[in-house]
Order: sequence, then C-alpha cells, then structure tokens
Amino acid sequence: MSQQEIELILMRQLSSYLAMPIFIVAPNGDVLFYNEPAEAILGLRFDETGKVNTDRFYTLFKPTKEDGTPFRQEEFPLYTARCLGKPAHSRFRILGMDGVQRTAEGVAFPLVGQSGRHLGAVGIFWEYRDQ
Repeated sequence: MSQQEIELILMRQLSSYLAMPIFIVAPNGDVLFYNEPAEAILGLRFDETGKVNTDRFYTLFKPTKEDGTPFRQEEFPLYTARCLGKPAHSRFRILGMDGVQRTAEGVAFPLVGQSGRHLGAVGIFWEYRDQ
C-alpha cells in the first residue's frame, strides 16, 4: 500500500467520526474511502471493497438523475470538485448493493493540501426523503 498524504489520512480519520455519509476520492477519481454512514446507503462495507476504481464505482452503484437518465461521470459533483476544482451540488439516485434505489443529495468540494497540492475531492451526501 502506498503512503498517502497527511491531509488524506486526517480527512479519513475525521470522516470516520462523523454521522453523515462521506466519500474521499483521489485526483484520478478512485474512491479511496467511504465511511460507515455511506456504507448503510450503498449497501456495501468499505472493508469489502477497499479502494474502488472510478469506473467500477459507477458500474456498481449506477447513479442516475432524478428522472432516471444515467449520470455521465462529468456531470457528477465529485467530478466537478476533483477535475474543475469547484464545489458542486446535485440530487441523484443510486442503486445500493442491497437492491434498494435511493434518492440522495450531495455536495462535493476539492481537497487542496498545503502549498496548493491537489489531493482529490470529498463528497458529503445524505438520503433525500420528501417531507
């Protein structure tokens, strides 16, 4: 296992203490970590997947827009944060590994380390339920 930047280690540590679902992605788009609350929505534990290649992630969870049309990777908030360096927000659907389709809403922001190092992005999302 290659050594990670200290900011990524600290972000992972912080996300493991928070109650909101969080993803941490590398500059190349690979999902480096998702926390326990994210596991509940995805229906799959991080210990079972480990680092997930970005293409595999989209294949596993099949994110779609609310109307059911597929999300292109370039439209997803984590892509905008990671590749364009801008925060992004969206509502979407994902198919959990438990077979349940959920509507989720999320924000993503670029993860910039000391000296301006581009470290990837962080996505925070929650299951959306109409009130």
